[in-house]
Amino acid sequence: MRLRLRVIGCPRRALALLDAARPDCPDCHGEGGIALDYGDETGEYAGTHWYRCDCSTPWCMVVLPLPRLPRPLRRRAAYRDPWSVEPPF
Repeated sequence: MRLRLRVIGCPRRALALLDAARPDCPDCHGEGGIALDYGDETGEYAGTHWYRCDCSTPWCMVVLPLPRLPRPLRRRAAYRDPWSVEPPF
């Protein structure tokens, strides 16, 4: 196993321990999978399929949930006189 730490974000941000792909893999070259682009009937790009390589596993263990960050302070809208003839911008 080639373990590494990574921040994951679903459903809440946490620090996770993952198994990394083999860096000398001849199929995926250490990326953990193979991305294949495909197109529609006209030949335009329609998306990408991602195939997991055999050298990496979907193993993951959450080590430490990270604290929630405070929401930014909400700004109040500036007061506007409803009878003004000035435009709102």
